[in-house]
Amino acid sequence: MIITENEIIDEILIHYKDVLKDDFQIYKNHVYRIYNYGIMFDIDTNNHEKYAIAAVFHDIGIWTHSFDYLEPSIKLASEYLKGIGKDELIKEVGLLIDNHHKISVYKGEFQKTVEIFRKADWIDVSMGVKLFRLDKSVYKAIQKQISNKGFHWFLVKQSLKYFVKHPLNPLPMFKR
Repeated sequence: MIITENEIIDEILIHYKDVLKDDFQIYKNHVYRIYNYGIMFDIDTNNHEKYAIAAVFHDIGIWTHSFDYLEPSIKLASEYLKGIGKDELIKEVGLLIDNHHKISVYKGEFQKTVEIFRKADWIDVSMGVKLFRLDKSVYKAIQKQISNKGFHWFLVKQSLKYFVKHPLNPLPMFKR
């Protein structure tokens, strides 16, 4: 079953509607796609809240800060978690966000959830080129129900803008 409504995701996203402006639906769809990929890899429902929170905050710094957005995104997620009394999730959600563009396998604390979230984002960003054993029909079903709405074109434009200003560090969010 593909999830298109989630109380946590919707509650957090609505607070960023004015910041996201015309990109609200583009980002919302990206958030829901990676959330769906994440929960398909992890049947432990205790982790689904972490994926929902990380999914909303993982790229939000693009709009609140700049294309060098990992630290600002982690900070906003941490502030949110403190505000709802879930301090115990700060480190793990921070690692999910910090490593979501890691090129190689993540090995470290919270390896299971960090790796699942990393894979979920890579599936979406790579437009299904990397599926990490996710069934292609599942990928296509999610894409059909939760369309890209120009998300990848948005990323290309943001990358080019950042490259002009920072040619020696064009993609600061990527890690080995």
